[in-house]
Amino acid sequence: MPASDADALPQRWQDVLPAGPSRRGFLTLAGGGALAALLAACAPGAGADVPAGATASATGPARRGGTLRVGAPPPPTALDPVTAYDGTAIALYQLVTEYLIWLDKDFKLLPRLATKWASDTSARKWTFTLREGVTFSDGTRLDAATVKTSFDRLLDPKNKSAALSAFDTVVKAGGVSTQGDSTVVFTLERPFSDFPYLVSAGNYNAVILKTDDAGDFAKHGIGTGPFTLKSYDVSTGASFVRNPKYWDNPRPYLDGVDVKFYADDQADLVALQSGDIDAQFLSRPALVEPLENSGGIAVDKVKGTGVTVLTLRVDKAPFDRKEVRQAVAYALDRPAVRQAAGSGLGDLGNDHLFAPLFPAAPTDIEQRAADKAKVAELLKAAGLKSLRFSLAFDPPNKDYAVTVQSQLKEVGITVDLDQRSSKEFYGGDQAKDTPWLFTTANLVGWAGRAVPSQFIIPMVKSNGVWNGSKYANKALDAAAEAYDAATSDAERRRQAEIIAKALHEDVPIVIAYWSGAARAYNGDKFRGIEAHPSQYVDFTTVSRI
Repeated sequence: MPASDADALPQRWQDVLPAGPSRRGFLTLAGGGALAALLAACAPGAGADVPAGATASATGPARRGGTLRVGAPPPPTALDPVTAYDGTAIALYQLVTEYLIWLDKDFKLLPRLATKWASDTSARKWTFTLREGVTFSDGTRLDAATVKTSFDRLLDPKNKSAALSAFDTVVKAGGVSTQGDSTVVFTLERPFSDFPYLVSAGNYNAVILKTDDAGDFAKHGIGTGPFTLKSYDVSTGASFVRNPKYWDNPRPYLDGVDVKFYADDQADLVALQSGDIDAQFLSRPALVEPLENSGGIAVDKVKGTGVTVLTLRVDKAPFDRKEVRQAVAYALDRPAVRQAAGSGLGDLGNDHLFAPLFPAAPTDIEQRAADKAKVAELLKAAGLKSLRFSLAFDPPNKDYAVTVQSQLKEVGITVDLDQRSSKEFYGGDQAKDTPWLFTTANLVGWAGRAVPSQFIIPMVKSNGVWNGSKYANKALDAAAEAYDAATSDAERRRQAEIIAKALHEDVPIVIAYWSGAARAYNGDKFRGIEAHPSQYVDFTTVSRI
C-alpha cells in the first residue's frame, strides 16, 4: 500500500496486515513458541546461555569474507527502529541492532542480549539477565540502564512507538527497573506467562538502542549487532560493513551487506535472476517458487501465523444466526483457498485463533472441510432458501475474495464483492463506521503474532478494540484471561481448548489457512540464508559457498 495511505488507517493499524509486496514484514508479533520454555519454574533450562544462532542451517565450513547483495522495495516508513513498521526498514535495522531474545524460524526463543529470564510465581514480575561483555559498535558498554532506557522509550506514548500496541494492557511506562548493571526487571499490569515473546524479536521494534539515541538512525545507526550502517539513501539502498566489535566472534562471516531498492517485485525478481543481487529480503512465494532450483536460485520456506480472516457480523442479519455462519464455513474448500491465495504455503485453518504452530493449539477438534450437503442443511435450519451477502476487502485480498465468491457460488450462496481502496477500507471513524470493523462481512489480513493472545484479546474478546464480528462470549473472555495467567502447559492447553471450541462452534470468524513465508537467494554462492515467518533477517551465519 502506498505510504500516503497511512494517515487514513487506524492509529495502530500496523497490527493489521493488508498483505502486499512491500508490507509483508508489517507486524507486531510473529511466529509462535515453545511455551514450556518460558517459565523457569515450569521448564528448567529456559533461557540457558547457548550460542546465538545455534540453529543456523548452513552446512559445511563457513568462509570469511564477501559481500551479500540484497534486493528490497524502498521502505515507506522512516528508518527508525522505534516507529518503523514496514518489512524493509525492519530488515535494515535488524542488521545493526539486537533484541534481548531472538525469535527463530521454528518459533523458539533464543538468548541474544539476555542470557536467561524467569518470572515470579504470579507471572507478573519478569527478571532478565544480560550478556556480559557486549558493546555497541562505537565501544559503549551495554548495561541494564541502557536496556531500561530503550523500553522506556518504546513505552512512552509521546514517541509514537509501533510497539505500544503489543505492550497494551501488559506493561506500561514506569514498569521497567534495574538491579545492578546486568539485571532488568519488568513489572506487569497483569499476569502474562508469554511475556518473553513481547521483548523478543516477536515485537519487532524492541531492539536495544543507546541511551543517547537521538532518533537519527539513518545517519548514525549504532547497535550491538553484527553489522554497522555505512550509508543509507531512501531512494537507492543501503550499505553495511562487518562490526569488528560484535560479541559473537567469529560471526558474522560476511564482510558486508549491500541493499538495493527496487520499485516492484518483478524488478527485484529480475535482479535476482540476472545475478545483480544474491538474495531478497521480502520474497513473494507465488513469484519465487516456480524459479526454485533453476539458475542457482534456492528458496527457503517456512510456515507462519499470519492470517487473513473472514469476519462475519454476529449482530446483523444474515449472520446473526449461527447456522448461517457455519454454512459459510462449510462452503469453503480450504486447501484450494490456500493454493489460490497463499501459494500453497502454510497450515489449514479451523476457524479458531490457535495456529498449529502455537504449542497450545488443540489437536482434537475435527478439521472443518467443504461439505455441500451440510451447507444446505444449515441454511434450511436457519429458515433460508437462499443466501446473499456483500464482502468488503481492499486490493491485497482480491485473490482471496474472488476465491471465496467462486467457492460459495458452487453451493448456491451469492457473494457480492465490495472492493475498497486500502485508504477507504481502513479509514473512517474507528469507533463507528470504518469498513474493516463495521461491514457485515469482510476480509482482513493480520500479521503473525508470537502468542495467540495478541489475536484473541483485540479480535474476539467482548468489546475488543478490533472486534469486527461484534462477538461476545463470557466463557471465552474468562478463558482468555486464564490462558494469559497460566503457569503450566497443561493449564494453558485446557484454556486454549475452551477458546478454540467456542470459536469453532460459534464461527464469528472463518480462517481457511495460516500463511507461510519464503526467501529466495543464490544457492550457488551463499549458504545460511533462511526464510522467517515474519521475514526477519539474521545474517550472522551467512557465508560464501
